[in-house]
Amino acid sequence: MPFSATASADSANEAVFETHLPLPDRRQGKVRDIYRIPDQAGGIGRVLIVATDRISAFDVVMPTPIPGKGRLLTAVSLRWFDFLRPLGLVDDHLVSADVAAVPGLAEVDRRMLAGRIMVCRPARVVPIECVARGFLAGSGWNEYRTTGRVCGVPLPAGLRQCDRLPEPIFTPATKADEGHDENIDFDTAASIVGADLMARLRDLTLRLYGAAAAHAQACGIVLADTKFEFGFELGPDGAPTDRLLLIDEVLTPDSSRFWPAEQYRPGQDQPSFDKQFVRNYLLELVAEGRWHKSPPGPALPHDIVRNTMGRYQEAFDRLWGRPSGGATSP
Repeated sequence: MPFSATASADSANEAVFETHLPLPDRRQGKVRDIYRIPDQAGGIGRVLIVATDRISAFDVVMPTPIPGKGRLLTAVSLRWFDFLRPLGLVDDHLVSADVAAVPGLAEVDRRMLAGRIMVCRPARVVPIECVARGFLAGSGWNEYRTTGRVCGVPLPAGLRQCDRLPEPIFTPATKADEGHDENIDFDTAASIVGADLMARLRDLTLRLYGAAAAHAQACGIVLADTKFEFGFELGPDGAPTDRLLLIDEVLTPDSSRFWPAEQYRPGQDQPSFDKQFVRNYLLELVAEGRWHKSPPGPALPHDIVRNTMGRYQEAFDRLWGRPSGGATSP
């Protein structure tokens, strides 16, 4: 059954900065709170992923949330899972997006979680970020200017910032619990998890990216790059099986570069559907000596919050059409 969702900037009355649910094994990332849903029969249970309204930039979580962001990003991921699943390339970890699937919650928690959760199969995460790049931007552009390569992949001379690459490339990165992920080449990634697995992940990443980029292009969006994460499903005994899953968020503005196709101009930075307004504001503070890219982050003005949410919303609307209501259960 498809896991449908819609999103609206008006669907959240109050921002959710963090959660403290009566569930075990709470972990907190930059944006998501993660819990374990116990199995009543004594098995390993499920994983609950809660998308909060936190926002991070330069690896620092800002103290000001973006109201509605968690619901909208969850809706984006659910739509992409629905889109990718029929391709038959890889299974995924999503079981349900229905808050009724989470036992033992008070009604106030259920209302707060509606539209911002994924109940997922537990998995042993492959410790490699799988990045596909179709355009030369971000850290890839910085590396190319120095070496003519990106993560060990040689590229033609004379490319400009944000140029379309001759063909999409696979550029893995290490996963960092804190601080920046580190770009690495394929051989280094293979030495960490094995050459056969990395070859499989490279193929999957590029095929998933190709399908998503084609859909985005038809919707007036350039999908410049994106990252995927994979893991092996855990069996009832908690040991990893050989079933590979696509996990975490997929193809959101937090994990991808989305550019408006009608404004695309190579040779410069591009307007984007992500936290561009936040980054630009913070860089102004850095230039003025008022912040130094270290915790704690500064409070965000109302117009930065509003404009950031507006860009996220526009990305959703272009990709999936303007919704008619709030999040719906699968």
